[in-house]
Amino acid sequence: MSWLESEAHLDEFLRRLEQHTLPKSEWTHAAHVTMAAGYLTRMTPGEALPLIRDRIKSYNVSVGGENTESSGYHESLTVLWIRLVAHHLSGLDPAMARIDQVRSAVAGFAGRSGIFREYWSFDVVKSEEARREWVEPDLKPGPDGFGFTGAP
Repeated sequence: MSWLESEAHLDEFLRRLEQHTLPKSEWTHAAHVTMAAGYLTRMTPGEALPLIRDRIKSYNVSVGGENTESSGYHESLTVLWIRLVAHHLSGLDPAMARIDQVRSAVAGFAGRSGIFREYWSFDVVKSEEARREWVEPDLKPGPDGFGFTGAP
């Protein structure tokens, strides 16, 4: 994950994602966490959600994917991850460098892509409703929404 080498590398990673020049092979779970943390260090979760939603959807299309009822963008997972990463970041020293905050989030979550199973008793990944709109977890609540509930 060369994008964690420095603040400049992080910004370049975000630019490549935004400009659709990031290779599809690099669009991993760790990359998703990096993107979320990169934006959440600069804006509130409520501000970040529409931006992250747009970035994921447009990137998916740019690499030949589709955002449908069964593939591509997933609203409930995106909202959960924004909440998890925002909650993690809120527990860090605000004086910590941005790149170190992002590294901390990636270290904490890059290997935990299946964490959503702790929140939903059903296969949320396959649920068309959960893909389309925020569905409240039924096993345990997600972290505080930090002023937003999912879809604005």
